[in-house]
Amino acid sequence: MSGPSSPDRTTPSTRAATVAFDHVTKRYPGTRADNPGAVEDLSLEVPAGKICVLVGPSGCGKTTSLKMVNRLIEPTSGRILIDGADAARRDVTELRRSIGYVIQQVGLFPHQTVGENVATVPRLLGWPEARRRERSEELLGLVGLDPATYRDRYPAQLSGGERQRVGVARALAADPPVMLMDEPFGAVDPIVRERLQNEFLRLQADLAKTILFVTHDIDEAIKIGDLVAVMQVGGHLAQFGTPEEILANPASDFVARFVGADRGLKRLALARVESLELRPAITARPGDDAAAARSRILADPFEYLLLVDALDRPIGWLAERQVPTSGVLSEAMAASMSPILDRRTTLKDALAMLIDAEVQAGIVVDRRGVLRGLVTVDMIVERMRSPVAAATSAAGPPG
Repeated sequence: MSGPSSPDRTTPSTRAATVAFDHVTKRYPGTRADNPGAVEDLSLEVPAGKICVLVGPSGCGKTTSLKMVNRLIEPTSGRILIDGADAARRDVTELRRSIGYVIQQVGLFPHQTVGENVATVPRLLGWPEARRRERSEELLGLVGLDPATYRDRYPAQLSGGERQRVGVARALAADPPVMLMDEPFGAVDPIVRERLQNEFLRLQADLAKTILFVTHDIDEAIKIGDLVAVMQVGGHLAQFGTPEEILANPASDFVARFVGADRGLKRLALARVESLELRPAITARPGDDAAAARSRILADPFEYLLLVDALDRPIGWLAERQVPTSGVLSEAMAASMSPILDRRTTLKDALAMLIDAEVQAGIVVDRRGVLRGLVTVDMIVERMRSPVAAATSAAGPPG
């Protein structure tokens, strides 16, 4: 049997599909509806190309929900639709081969090389050996593992983070429109976990897969998800929406407790410096008239002058008392500096940097280091307190 053509190396795949739960219930024989692991009347829709994170305490049914998508567990009632087609009506083997699946312990075959593990599904689909090898090497490179170094190694020769990357590559091998990820980064240490999360988000920016991702960690859910489904024991959907909506407007006391009392701070991790209207800085250059610069400082509530070079790159701050009443400004007068931020810095990181430096303002520059404006602690705190409109639809993020 001939498999589909291998995707072009230079063009990231954009195959994706909607996934919808339509009143899905799972009850186990001889148990109550609130039994841990059960799912009760779950309805939600994940748009194509988005990441939906299922999050909640142990026993809330999030892994059961995930496994019903590829029919490792069969629903008691209701339907799961993939691009509008009922998964229950598809051949189960064909269904599973069309869905990428990544689990916490990876599940690599220990007797097969890394390259052979990645090519598992293409081999089952009958792809020729040359094309399997090409696809395997392409994906190893995509997840940051040099094919020449890792292709012929065995899983036992890899670190936990490396095995997890191989697991992601294997799940992507046949270019599935849907991926299921069950606590994929839960078995590695926090530093490796953060690195894998960042790498995963980088991949998703290129590949735009539809991903259902299970975690018990609300911080991971907020970082990873375009949409978040908060579930509670008994498989009830407590809230479904964007991370920003859930943090700003918890639907119940349970959701508020689960996301934590610091949800205002968590919201700052979702916003970046570019979302703020930057405060203009009072600037001058070495050689400028000191008296004129001093008068501009006195006319502004922010009583500091930022010295910049001829290309408007920051040199350092001068407080009003440091500016002489006559003569010219010099670079040597700049006694202090603020953290340098760029437009992609999260507001959470920006606030942490300002607190650590014990200053009230950070300097925002572009990629050339040219001044763009200031971000102050007050601006970030005001953003943290700002309300967010409730979702107009439970089907996904607006727009």
